Order: sequence, then structure tokens, then C-alpha cells
Amino acid sequence: MSQFFTKILLIVLHTKLFYIVFLVVFLIFGKTASYSQEIKPKNASNVETKTVQFNEKGKIIIEDSLKTPTNKTTEDVKIKKDTVKKKALLEGIVKRKAKDYEKANQKTKELTLYNEAELYYTDIELKAGIIVLNYEKNEVYAGRIKDSAGNYIQRPVFKQGENIIEPDSIRFNFKTKKALVWNSRTKQGEMNIKAEISKRENDSTYFMKNARITTAKDIDDPEYYFFVSKVKFVPNKKVVVGPTNLVIADVPTPIFLPFAYFPMTEESTSGFIVPTPGQTNQQGYFLQNGGYYFALSDYYDLAVLGDYYTNGSYGLRVESSYAKRYKYNGRVNFRLENNIQSEKGLPDYLRSSQYNIQWSHSQDAKASANSRFSANVNLGSSQYFRQSVNLANIGSGLNNNLSSSISYSKTFQTVPQVNMSLTATHNQNTNTEIINMTLPTLQLNVDRISPFAPKDGTKKGFFQNINLQYNLKGDNKIATTDEFFFKSGMFRDAKTGFQHTIPINTNFKIFKHFNVSTTANYNEVWTLNTIEKKYDPLVNKVVTEDLKGFDAYRTYNFNASLGTTIYGTFDFGEEKKIQAIRHVMRPTASYNYTPSFEKYYDTYAVDATGNTLDYYSRFQGSAYGAPDRVYSSSVGLQLSNTFEAKVRDDESTTGEPKKVMLLNNLNFSTSYNLAADSLAFAPLRISGGTQLLKQKMNVNFGATLNPYAIDNTGNEINRFNIDNGGSLFRMTSANMTVNYAFSSSDGKKKGNASEQTAQNGGRQDDLFGTGTDLNDNRQSLFNKDDDEDENKDNGWYSTELPWDLNFAYSVTYINNNRQNEIGSNSLMVSGNIELAPRWKVGMSSGYDFKQNGVTFTQLRFERDLESWRMSFNWVPYGTNSYWGFFIGINSSMLSDIKWEKRELPDRVFR
Repeated sequence: MSQFFTKILLIVLHTKLFYIVFLVVFLIFGKTASYSQEIKPKNASNVETKTVQFNEKGKIIIEDSLKTPTNKTTEDVKIKKDTVKKKALLEGIVKRKAKDYEKANQKTKELTLYNEAELYYTDIELKAGIIVLNYEKNEVYAGRIKDSAGNYIQRPVFKQGENIIEPDSIRFNFKTKKALVWNSRTKQGEMNIKAEISKRENDSTYFMKNARITTAKDIDDPEYYFFVSKVKFVPNKKVVVGPTNLVIADVPTPIFLPFAYFPMTEESTSGFIVPTPGQTNQQGYFLQNGGYYFALSDYYDLAVLGDYYTNGSYGLRVESSYAKRYKYNGRVNFRLENNIQSEKGLPDYLRSSQYNIQWSHSQDAKASANSRFSANVNLGSSQYFRQSVNLANIGSGLNNNLSSSISYSKTFQTVPQVNMSLTATHNQNTNTEIINMTLPTLQLNVDRISPFAPKDGTKKGFFQNINLQYNLKGDNKIATTDEFFFKSGMFRDAKTGFQHTIPINTNFKIFKHFNVSTTANYNEVWTLNTIEKKYDPLVNKVVTEDLKGFDAYRTYNFNASLGTTIYGTFDFGEEKKIQAIRHVMRPTASYNYTPSFEKYYDTYAVDATGNTLDYYSRFQGSAYGAPDRVYSSSVGLQLSNTFEAKVRDDESTTGEPKKVMLLNNLNFSTSYNLAADSLAFAPLRISGGTQLLKQKMNVNFGATLNPYAIDNTGNEINRFNIDNGGSLFRMTSANMTVNYAFSSSDGKKKGNASEQTAQNGGRQDDLFGTGTDLNDNRQSLFNKDDDEDENKDNGWYSTELPWDLNFAYSVTYINNNRQNEIGSNSLMVSGNIELAPRWKVGMSSGYDFKQNGVTFTQLRFERDLESWRMSFNWVPYGTNSYWGFFIGINSSMLSDIKWEKRELPDRVFR
């Protein structure tokens, strides 16, 4: 029979009636140590494991591995002895087992294993329903068997090295290493391949016919696949295919290629990134995000991307990721855009250059026990996220602040312990374009020392609890703007100083229930920057001169606080729905004393007469400012409250009531300045918060109440408001925010934060829409839930549709100068609904009740079929109006197989 199939195969090859096609059969090469472990079949403890060897005449030598071979015949011994002198037909020991039976036929030179058959030879492992080994031809056949219902079961699993195929049947020659496989199923990297017929020519070449190539998980019923008539495959190197057709949902598409090339390797490979074409109203036609990817090593990579527009605008992006296991990982992004508006020579011609630098670095906790390095950088042009034509990230554009931090810390295991850190910080206001930086900040902290504490036991009383610390802080502060960022003037105006602080603390109890805490602080400031003010008659005005050189001042202050906790319970009876309300109060009284340091102040003439003098401190231009000139002695009062209810739980099986938080906090705070001649009372500040509707709604509120009246010009006067014909307090401001997040899954809203928006400094939620990275549209517009992959059904929901909603309401009230008006009043909402498994629709919008208009609105739609994705993102109106459509394969290997179309917003450059 085998000779018949061989003749048929030769006729097919000679006449070229069929293409011998595509992918797969990863029968890997190489030889490993022979399999010597004893294998016992499952659920068959009475089946013996045996070792099979063949002599040069083809006779089987069977050696029972479970029994001592004392009953061997003389002929067997001689034959086995011959095998030592002459080379055996097979190159190694064959291990095998089967559940039903094993049959050896000396006439046909075949060994048959039936039902849950297993065979191990050199580096080859073969499992199937039936295995037939022809030891004369060095061939093995494996196939399926039928169950009681007549269905084929136990598909062969052929493993050689790291490659595994699961065909319907396979024929393999141990000597020539050639194989013929029917309906093979295999996987290499992200590729799943199924071929009708596969032939292994040698260790490095495979031929396949009528193959399917896909990245879908289900190879038998994929969402899409490439149908290829013939394939040549070189393991771990490449796949060269003939005519190729893309099939989606078993429907052939017009997408056809006469040939194709797929790189096959488990390692990252360098290659070109295909750009995306498009058109904008201002920049004209463009090619975006084209470039080259460099697979530099297993630890880091590099991608260089660029944009070009027909009006001369261009963009450049450099992206790199790096990681080392148990050490660190990070990512670096550099973005540059040179945008042109209109044409050169026209009055509205404008050129705008914007850039952005991002760097994130985190150190593994296992890398070092006493030192740590981290970085989180986001800096650049203040208008980058608002003017970029290659970024659809509204949340980042609405962000008014960019911040960065790079820090290194180390702990010295001394007694007492010493902690040191070096930090470089950056804070940038994107509206005012003012940048504040510290390059760097040094902090050194010595652990607390308790000189009077007992060696054993707890500390009690005033003296035993006395402790002190030493803190050192050094800053090199820089204040600049976008225009002078990283220019020479930026560093020339830096402010450098050191601050030494020694706090001495103690705490103790009085009358058993009152806690007393006192602190005395000694502060010494060293500075290299001071100023001098004087009147200059040449220019007829006061001038300020910056002085360089060492100078210092010393200050001290004292504060104490007294507090306790009061518990109160209001019982209403166990038969009531609300059985009791518990009220917890924490009143605190504090005293703060700071003397006047007038000795560090000087006077200067404000005019040519010299009669009018004014005060100034030479330390006003230093890194930590000037000491207080005004004597301060004040008393602070604060009261915090929490309210909790005990509610009867009718659903409880134990009969125990449940606790419900009514008010998480309700705080009152004010102060009285004992040293002030007027306006001694500070405004009363009220703040509070609670959670409603089963902890799903967060409510926070606050108000400021001023006891003093104002005059007709709006200035505060030294007269109580009640004495001026008003109420006891005058409300100058108030605010309230409400956040309500809920979903169909038991009220637990799963996070839908946009990673792109958060990475660029925007909001963590999707109330301002989800960020879109135009460099890689394979990223989903919706965060995938952890259990999403469990839902394999592509039908329709029969009961309920998964959904989530997020509301945010904010209102502020202003009455500083009798305005009596609402400062802001807006509602934001975002929601997502899954119409069917992997069909999702979402929206983000809002309404401004003060301006009477709809705020930013985004609509999004996505069809996710695991291996490919289709999405539509639309911002219908406003300065950030935008729409984008994408359909493509998720796999990074086939990321260039896509179609996308978008219309970018018309930016206003300046």
C-alpha cells in the first residue's frame, strides 16, 4: 500500500497537477538524548513498560524493564550481542505503550499500538489512536480511531524538539527524516497553520498544499485566514507562498497576492513600518507613521517614525522600550512636529515647532534592598497636545499641568538609620507656559532618636517620649518659560540653598483621655542668592541687585495640640429599621507660636528725598524665601465627625444588623490670631463627604464662612457681619462634586481608563473620551475585561447586555464681593454598552449649565474578533472635531495588513 501511495505521489509531482502548498508541519530537526524514562499508561497499572530493539535482520528483541531478564534464550543473547558489534537499523531505543493492545508481526516487520498509543524515539514523541511502526522500512504511521458512535477520536500529536503538529494522520521515515502529513495543525510564534497535505523534504525544508494561515486561536473555525495553494517553509526562518487570498468569516475577499513572504522567528526582527496615507485641510496630503523598527537585542529596541505633509510640515518620533528581568524596565518617547499653516508669503503663514519627551523607568523590588531609582518624565512644549496633528488625545490636551520626577534613594543601615535621596522635578503650566524645576533636590534624613526612652518596655510620660531628628534639604531651583527652556539664561537665574531642620517632639496623655503633642523646630537656611534694594538717582527708581555669595539665617517656632475622641450612640430599638446611629467626634485644639525675625530685614529709600523708607529682606530672592517679620501667635480649632448607622438586615441568615456609613467625614476648622489687632478670626471652613447608593455614589462638599463684613468696595472690614446687619457668617464660596459609577455587573464598574491619556498626563477615566495613538491603531478603544476571553460565543445575549455608566457633576458658588453667582455648573457622562459579544458602543459627553452648551463629545464603536479589530472613533464638533476608521489584524507580525481612514482636526498654531 505504501508503494502505491509513493507511485501516486511521484505522478502528481511529475505532472504538476497540484501545487504542493503552504505552511506547517514543524517537524524539528536535531537529536537529543534517547528517552530512557519508564512510561506507564494512564488507568492501566497492569500494563508493563517494555523496551524495543531491532537487530540488523529485523527481529525484535523485547526486554521487560520490570522483571530481571533471567529467562532469555541463547539465541536472544547472541542476537543482542551482535547488535553491539554491528549498527542497528534504528539509531536509538524505542519506548512505547498502548491501552488496548500491542501486536508485533514478524512477517510484515510491523509493530502496532492501539488506543491511547504512545511512542518515543530519540527526540520524537508521538501520541495517537493507532501507531504502526515498520522497522524494516524505518517508517511510522499514526492516525485516528473510531469511537462507539463512529466518530474519529485521538488525533495524532507529533512532537520533535519544540515543534508540535496535530494532523489527522502522519507517515514519517526515521532514516530519511521525510514525512507526509494530512490535515496538519501547527503553531509557530503567533501563526496558526492548517494544511491539507504537508511534506517534509529534509531537516530545513517543508512543502504544503492548500494551507490556511491565521493568527486566530481556533484554527478549525478562524475569524479570518489566508488561503494559500502552495508553500515552501524553512523552520524558524521564513515562509514563501504562492497565490494568496484573504478570507474573512469564510467569505473570500478581493484581496489577492500573487506571492508573499512571512518571516518566521521567535526573536524580534528589524523591518520597515508602512506609513498611513491621508489628507487634512491645512497640511494637504500626508504619509504618517512610516519608518523603521530596529530589533537591537533581547533587552531593548528602537522605532523611528516620521510624517510628511505636502505643504512642508513634517514630524519625527523615536520610541524605545527596554527591560531586564528582576532588574528594571522602562520606555522612552521623543516626539517632534514642525507644522506649517498656509503658504509662505501669505499674511496668515505661520510655522510652529512642538516637541514632547516622555520617559518612564521602574526598578524591580528584587533588584536592590537599600537603593532605588525611578523616573516619570513628561515635558516639552506646552501646546504640544493641543496642536499635534498626529495625536487624537483630548484628555491630554485639556490637561493644564505637565510634571516630571527622576529620583534615586538609598538607605544606610547605620544606627540611627540614614535615608538619602536625589530628585530632579519639573512642573509646567500649559496655560501660562511657566516652568518650575529643581535640578536637583537633595534630602538627607536621620532616623528619630529618643535619648530618654527606656531600653526595655514602652515609653511613658513627657520625658520618655522626647525624640529628635535631623533633616537636610538642598535645592537648586529654576523658574523659566517655554521660550527660555534649556537656554543659558535659564541656568543663570537658578536659586541654590540648603535647609537644616531639627524637630524635637514629645507626646503624652493627661486626664487619661486627652492626647497632648508638642513640637519645637529649629531651622537654619544657607543660601547662595541674596538681593539688595536701593534707590538709583540716575534712573529715578528703586533697583534690585542680585548678589552671589554665602549667607544664612536661623529661625525657630513652637506648636502644641490637644485632642481626644468622643463616642456617642443614639439607640432607636432593635425592632426599628434603623436600630442605632453612632457619632464619633474628634475635637482638636492647637497653639502655634512664631516670633518676629525683624533682624533679617533692612530699609531702603523709595524716592530721592530719602525720607520715605520701606522694609525688605535680602533673603527674598533665596531658594526658601525670607523669614517671617510679623510675630505670630494663634490658636486653631478643628472638629471632625463621622456618622454610622446600624440597620436591620432582613436578608441576613444570622440576624446580625449591618453597618452603613452615613457621613465619612464632616470637618469644621478655624483659627484665632492672638497677635493680630484686627481681623483675628480666620474664616470657618466646612468640608465633608459620603458614599450613597451602596457605596457607588461619592459626594464631596465644602464651604467657606467669613465672620467679617465687607464695605461697598468689597474690602474686608474689622466688623462682624452680624453687627453690620447680616447673618452670623457670610458664605464666600461653596463647592460640591458628585461621582456615580455603576454597571450591569453587580454595580462594580470595571476600569475603563485610557492608558494613552493617563500616560500623557490626562484624566484616568474616559469622561473626556479615550485617547487614540495614531501610531498604532491596533489598541482597543475599550479596556478589555479580565473575563472577556471566557466569552467565546459570537451570538447575541439572551437576557441582559453588559454596560457601564460614569457620571461626574461639579458646581461652585462664589460670593467674595456680593456676586452671589454660580462660578461653574457642569455635568459629564460616559457610558459603554456591549450590544453582543465583542460588539461595543461607547460615548463621552457633558453639558455646561452656566454656558448653556454641550461640552466635549466623543462617540466610539468597535467590533472585536480577537485576531482582528474594526473601530470607528468620532468627535462630531468643536475645535477637536475628528473621525477615524480602522480595520486590521491585531497581531504585530501582520500589523501592516490594515485599512484606516481619518480626518484630523484643523489645529490653530501659534
